[in-house]
Amino acid sequence: MAKPTTRVLAVLDLLQSHGRMSGPELAQRVGVDVRTLRRYMVMLEDLGIPLTTERGRHGAYMLVAGFKLPPMMFTNDEAVALSVGMVAARGLGLADAAPAVASVQAKLARVMPDSLKRHVSAIADTVKVDLQTSSTTPGSNAALMALTTAAQSQQRVSMSYDSAQGSHTERQFDPYGLVYRAGGWYALGMCHLRNGLRSFRLDRVGKVTLLDRHFKRPANFDALDQLVQSIASMPRGRTIEVLLRTELQTAQAAFSLAFGVFEPVKDGVLLHTSADDLAWFARRLAALPFDFEIRAPAELRTELTICAVRLQALAEDASQG
Repeated sequence: MAKPTTRVLAVLDLLQSHGRMSGPELAQRVGVDVRTLRRYMVMLEDLGIPLTTERGRHGAYMLVAGFKLPPMMFTNDEAVALSVGMVAARGLGLADAAPAVASVQAKLARVMPDSLKRHVSAIADTVKVDLQTSSTTPGSNAALMALTTAAQSQQRVSMSYDSAQGSHTERQFDPYGLVYRAGGWYALGMCHLRNGLRSFRLDRVGKVTLLDRHFKRPANFDALDQLVQSIASMPRGRTIEVLLRTELQTAQAAFSLAFGVFEPVKDGVLLHTSADDLAWFARRLAALPFDFEIRAPAELRTELTICAVRLQALAEDASQG
């Protein structure tokens, strides 16, 4: 059973997060009766926390407007979760992430007890979180904040963009969502310059200005799924179709997110993709831990046979040595 002090702090946390709550509701959330709750309110006032009480049938408790609460308090588990999150933030590819993380850690260190501070410091010094599957492309905090705000409020933006080929354009864009993938940030939505769904890397986005025009995001829009589909559908040298005799989750785990389009079928998962180098793709198939059937092209079967002969020769050399 929670101690009274823990319950008093829980009341303070509820008032801080909800602003205004009735006595019966507070009592129910904390797990005490209304009379006990009144004692907790007196204890909070004795601690110097100013409260406003509304009397009557629909009365409620509130913190006095403008009151600055004491520093946040964290349990050990909460501190570990927060610390690991800050370590992960360093790998998110934002240009200003490192100084911001260092500032947050310094602020927390000033209010934490020594024992908890040692745990947090140990995590910061020893834990590494690898969120990158390729080289990082630093994004922009300003672009991220502007585009996430616009996506949340479904508000059109005007933005400048520099393509990989170096061309500069000014665009009006409806941001449906943002994704962090493979070391980079992407914004996805409707580009009114191209009149279609597009993805934009944040490290190539310049100034973003919110416009006084709103849009309606398509129902059930999945930004990550859209990004994967667009990258996987990019045309390459040869079109490939392979039946993977396994379930969807195993098939996706065997390849990178942008490897192709995975279609569940009766006998397994049909992989639709393309590649410039069929020999390289054959080597990828040879390493799979499950059976597969090459549907197209026929040249891929030839490359797989060559790969199998080479592997057999290596195995025989190894056994004789």
